[in-house]
Amino acid sequence: MNQYKKAAMLAGGIALSSIFAPAQAYVGLCCGKCGGNMPMNIPGGGIPETYEFRVKLSPMYMHMGGLQNGTNGVSADRLLGMPMMGGKPTGKYMAVPTSMDMSMLNLSVGYSFTKKFFGGAMFMWKQNSMNMKFNSMMRMSTGVDGFTMRSQGLGDTMLMGKYLLYADDPLIPRREVSLFFGLSLPTGSIDIKNKDHPVAMRRKELDPYGMQLGSGTADPTIGVLYQGRASPYWWGMNATYTARLYDNKRHYRLGDEAHLDLYSMYQMNYSTVAEFQLNGMHQGAIRGVMNSAASGASGHAIQGNPMSPYATPLWNPANYGGDEVAVTAGIQWQPAPLWILDFQGSVPVYQRLNGFQERRDYRVMFTIYREIPTSRSVRYFGSGANGPSKLGF
Repeated sequence: MNQYKKAAMLAGGIALSSIFAPAQAYVGLCCGKCGGNMPMNIPGGGIPETYEFRVKLSPMYMHMGGLQNGTNGVSADRLLGMPMMGGKPTGKYMAVPTSMDMSMLNLSVGYSFTKKFFGGAMFMWKQNSMNMKFNSMMRMSTGVDGFTMRSQGLGDTMLMGKYLLYADDPLIPRREVSLFFGLSLPTGSIDIKNKDHPVAMRRKELDPYGMQLGSGTADPTIGVLYQGRASPYWWGMNATYTARLYDNKRHYRLGDEAHLDLYSMYQMNYSTVAEFQLNGMHQGAIRGVMNSAASGASGHAIQGNPMSPYATPLWNPANYGGDEVAVTAGIQWQPAPLWILDFQGSVPVYQRLNGFQERRDYRVMFTIYREIPTSRSVRYFGSGANGPSKLGF
């Protein structure tokens, strides 16, 4: 009888402990090996499960509107006028930008080669559309108020890798630090012409720097990535630097870039994660002058005369680069194991721009993410294997 009483007490204790014990912590929508949840727009700190592919397709749209110099807004009409009066430059322009729309489609493919090394590549298709406003002289000669400058095509291709420097647990780590390294290949054209200009002779000119599709140089990137977790919370910090080490074939180089990204994520349930980011960026001014501008063939008020002022502030290399801090918020949802859908919106909260530039208004991005275990992966669920659980395992 005592044995039955002890068994009953033990069973009751187990039942009570199951009721009052905290629920099992989430491991994240991504596999626990890589630390769980990670942002889709920036690299996370962890290394995915070994022998698995990662595929990510991300359409993105960004709008820019209004001119700014430093931290102050500038009206377009203030900059429009005759570039030269009495043989002297006036600081005015024949045309200035009023807004820009940029669409981008990114395709990333990666593979975990070892427990510590993940490598991949990102391919990019870009489409730029910039609205330009004419001064009174150009409006009279062309009969239009302005025109839309366009460019589209393949952007630069990014080769990238992550190497795990530290993880406090080999299976489901709570702290991870990785080294990020990459190389941007100059697959984006820097030969795009201004083919939509109302003046026929101007259509042979090249588009200004910001309308070209690539850097024209092979640019290395190095960085350190950190991620921590205390489920259902995740957080991390990324610091990366991209160097432009030499001039491209058109005798200029884009400015170096430094990025600092802070992020936090909260897993609301097994299939949904909310995220918040602070994204800081510094970009230097363009160094050098495009050879077509140096010769006078492109970008000057008097075509063919390199001593005449620039026709638009877009041709001045000093009007590029600056500092920006943006906030990004998003939601991740796992509709099925090994699939993630992600939506993000981003707005700048601080911008200090070098010279006269269009300010960024907002950016939105949607991502379809897929994890593909191979037959060598511990998560493989092919013929004769068990399928993953709701958590993706």
